[in-house]
Amino acid sequence: MTDRPGQARLVLVHGTRMSARQWAPYPALLPDAEVVSVDLPGHGTRTDEPFTLEGALATIGAAVGGRAPGRPVVLAGHSLGGYLCSLYAAAHPDALDALVLIGATADPANRLAVVYRAFARVLPYLGADRMGRVANRVVRLLGVRGGAADALPDGTSYAALPAAWEAVMEHCGPDLLQGVRCPVYLVNGQFDQMRLDVARYAAACAAPHVVTIPRATHFVPLTHPEAVAEVLVTVVRDAVTGAAGTGPSPAPPRSDPGAPPTMGE
Repeated sequence: MTDRPGQARLVLVHGTRMSARQWAPYPALLPDAEVVSVDLPGHGTRTDEPFTLEGALATIGAAVGGRAPGRPVVLAGHSLGGYLCSLYAAAHPDALDALVLIGATADPANRLAVVYRAFARVLPYLGADRMGRVANRVVRLLGVRGGAADALPDGTSYAALPAAWEAVMEHCGPDLLQGVRCPVYLVNGQFDQMRLDVARYAAACAAPHVVTIPRATHFVPLTHPEAVAEVLVTVVRDAVTGAAGTGPSPAPPRSDPGAPPTMGE
């Protein structure tokens, strides 16, 4: 990557039990951005650390704050990472040039609460290793292949799940986006259960851009990296040029019949 004046920093935050390795293909797919991926506490290289909300937000803040003076910054997160990014953006409304939430538009205080609390109760009985093996089989069945499948983590990071999702369920929701001043991109796979409340999230944003990746699931960053990168290229370009403004982008990078509104609609 060549460092150029005005080049945007793109900070990528992984999902539950994943790590910065989730984003391994993205620097090559986004050569015009300074791509920075992080490990949240309790994940990746930091599995020996307990997850805390303060530690997670400090990690995001350090990555955002590491941009060169005057450079635009785009913050993007998947699933757990998306919810944490929305919380960071709400607390720092002037810090970002764009926010991208991938698979993070289901209100965690409603439908997700029962699922994740039940999962957290079952985890000690089944064990993290067993849960990790089962989860990896499911992820592969949902289309994760090749290097992305090889990089799937074991169950170690499941230890962070109860604290991480308790924080999300307590603090995150669509209302967080009401105070976010930058453009917000709401990106979901067509078959992602986490897009259930995308209309509510869009309604809370001053400048929403809704994107649906056809035939993709919740694991769209792993199964469809080129499609997600195509969206991020648009976001980074608009952050550099200021084209996103407060209105919709002129053309969606992807769309599919029968899906929720795509970017620009």
